[in-house]
Amino acid sequence: MQRREFLLSAMMAPLADWKTGAVRHILPTVSSRRMIVKVSFTEPLSTPPSLAAGNGRPIAGNKGDSKGLFWSFDLDGLEPSRQYTMHLNMGGKPLCDPWPLRMFPSIDERPKRLRLAIYTCAGGHEGVLDTQGRPAFLPVSTRRRFLERMLAFTPDAVIAIGDHVYWDQRSVVGRAGHDAQQVKLAGDFRRDLPIFSTPNEEVLQRAVSPQISALYGTLLRSTPVFFVQDDHDYFDNDEASDKLVTLPPDAFMLRAARATRRLYYPEFLPDPNRPDGLAGSFDFEPATRWSECYGTLRYGKLAELMIYDCRRHLALAGPSAGFVPQTTEDWLVARTRANDTRHLVHIPSIPFGWSAGKWGEWYADILDAQGRLTAGKVKPYWQPGWRMQHDRILQALSANRQRTPLLISGDLHSHALGRIRATGDIALRDNPVNAMIAGPISTGPTGWPSAARNTLAQTAIGIDMETRIPVVEHNGFTIADFSEEGIELRFFGWKQGSSPEAIGNLEAFHTERL
Repeated sequence: MQRREFLLSAMMAPLADWKTGAVRHILPTVSSRRMIVKVSFTEPLSTPPSLAAGNGRPIAGNKGDSKGLFWSFDLDGLEPSRQYTMHLNMGGKPLCDPWPLRMFPSIDERPKRLRLAIYTCAGGHEGVLDTQGRPAFLPVSTRRRFLERMLAFTPDAVIAIGDHVYWDQRSVVGRAGHDAQQVKLAGDFRRDLPIFSTPNEEVLQRAVSPQISALYGTLLRSTPVFFVQDDHDYFDNDEASDKLVTLPPDAFMLRAARATRRLYYPEFLPDPNRPDGLAGSFDFEPATRWSECYGTLRYGKLAELMIYDCRRHLALAGPSAGFVPQTTEDWLVARTRANDTRHLVHIPSIPFGWSAGKWGEWYADILDAQGRLTAGKVKPYWQPGWRMQHDRILQALSANRQRTPLLISGDLHSHALGRIRATGDIALRDNPVNAMIAGPISTGPTGWPSAARNTLAQTAIGIDMETRIPVVEHNGFTIADFSEEGIELRFFGWKQGSSPEAIGNLEAFHTERL
């Protein structure tokens, strides 16, 4: 760091005194040489704001919405491992206090440590009530306590696995009688119209800003974030019947999901080992080389985390179906076989190892009348190719004996940890695949699988798994530490009914060293 920047950083106000000005939220992501920063404001800006990293040239923001409330900044050509002091200005005047943001190491560096904070299911509008008139989600103030506790561990990055938004439009389970409330709170979508420059734009912002801008504010301005989308982020639950099959997303769902990412949280930056042409990349904006669906967190030669959305390009093609396209699977398998990082982790948006009998899972499991999983009856619209792709990914992870294989996922509103020793007739015992669910942030009383489906998530049929943490339904998160010696996972949980103030002192209820 240059001497001037060091002094600036040293003089910056403490967290509680940091002046936000007119800034409503900041969410950044970085690689070794590039960053994307998403910013929103309390009032529209008539001229583009600029963002500068240290003494670098200020970059004008790209307007995301039609009014000028949301802006995105793309800064390239930065120095690996360097901490920059970020300056957000308009017309030469600061819009908020400066703040620090550190770049990741280059792919050739050998950092000693990487710490990640990981969670799932943080969305939810405070105004939505469940069928018993109770808040359907934890208060934003309680969710922010989880974020503050995570930040106390000074993570190098945060990974948020799906369900950043709950605002389902058609699905039976997802709406659960909330449709009238949603219309009252935000208005009604027109599925035949674009999002931007139509009434849909304000409906989306009224629905989503209380779930993202209000939650994150500027807390994570100095912590790179990686957001992967799941079913609710496409504005519906994963459901299938003869009346409605919600996925893959239709045109409206796709527009709404893309608009949410465009406004609120960063896309995935390019990676030299990820093909630019994977589904979800910006074919019409080749200069950006961003991706919306498939991302990489590369931290020198220490760790590579492969993040993939299992919803957007889900296929209904029988034995040849997959949750990700073949080109994406090829990328996942190729990187899993490579040995140019000490650790490699898969982060799919839906879990390996467990099932709640939902439609959009890897597994054919369905609930019987007693709430137990069974494969003895047909799960409508489930595709056998999904399980075949699942098995190929597990085989690839287990086959690389140079690493301890690990899968981290969300979706099932739980904490869980196990070691998958076999999938069907495929033995993985020589190098079992560690699988975990990271813990949910916002889930309210009726959001648990045990409440919505009358069952905890269970080990899927045909999976031989050694249980390390039995499925537990509580709010929480996971801290993952990577070093040359191995991976340490610390699981933090909080039971509803406990004091929210206790979240500030949460300690790990389980620690696992891989």
